[in-house]
Amino acid sequence: MLSPKQTRFCKQHIGRIKGISCRGNYICFGRYALQALEPTWMTARQIEAGRIAMTRYARRGGKIWIRIFPDKPVTVRPMETRMGSGKGSPEYWVSVVKPGRILYEMGGVSETVARAAIKIAAHKMPIQTKFIIAG
Repeated sequence: MLSPKQTRFCKQHIGRIKGISCRGNYICFGRYALQALEPTWMTARQIEAGRIAMTRYARRGGKIWIRIFPDKPVTVRPMETRMGSGKGSPEYWVSVVKPGRILYEMGGVSETVARAAIKIAAHKMPIQTKFIIAG
């Protein structure tokens, strides 16, 4: 699964997701893409599930680009821990996704294959998404 090799700090603040994406809004590599329409945290497991679904459907044909990377650690406190014992240890990694962000790109296949593969990947996502074609 995706995770950073090393980070400067092992724990981060939660923060909040405001506004629309100002980076990664355009198709750069492939011809077809999956675009987020809602803000969310996408876990490394969800990103990997979408990638596997697309590659399994497309078989050997085409190429897939993942345009998001989980670089934010989410900490979890152990169960039945009293208040005041500090922040928990990092449990999993997430990517902060804003509306308009391109999640996956696909190229080298026909539109019908790409549409079906991306539709399967969209079902793995925790948010509403949109299939777009480079114009």
